[in-house]
Amino acid sequence: MNHPKAEESLSKILGKDIRYTVEAYLFVREALEYTVTKLDSPRHVSGQELLEGIREYALQEFGPVAKRVLNEWGLNECRDFGHVVFNLVNEGLLGKTEEDSVEDFADGYHFDDAFVHPFRPAAVKCPVDGTVSVD
Repeated sequence: MNHPKAEESLSKILGKDIRYTVEAYLFVREALEYTVTKLDSPRHVSGQELLEGIREYALQEFGPVAKRVLNEWGLNECRDFGHVVFNLVNEGLLGKTEEDSVEDFADGYHFDDAFVHPFRPAAVKCPVDGTVSVD
C-alpha cells in the first residue's frame, strides 16, 4: 500500500475508526498477500481462510510475542480482523463478494489458543509413576 490513494484512504479510515493502528491495517494487507500466495492459484479468500493465514503469518513474523504485538495494534479478537478488512473494503482498498460479511470473522479462534499456546512447553507424562512435568 505504498501509493498516494492508499495512504489517503488509510488516513480517512484512521480518522473514522480509531480502534486500530496503521500497523494493523498494513499487517492485515500483508497477511492477505501471504494467504493468497499459499493458494494453488490466486482467488478470493473467505474470512475463515484469511483468519488462518493471519494466524500463520503472525506466528511466522512475531513468534512468541505475536499476541502482544496484535493487541498493541488494537487487534484483540478475530472480529477485529473483520472490522479492519471491512474498513479497507469500504475505502475501496479490498474487494468482497455479496456473501462476505464482518460476521465471517466472529467465530474464529481465541487469541491465547492461536498465538500463545504454540509456544508453551509440552507436558510429558512419566511412564513409571504417571506424574506430569513440563519440558
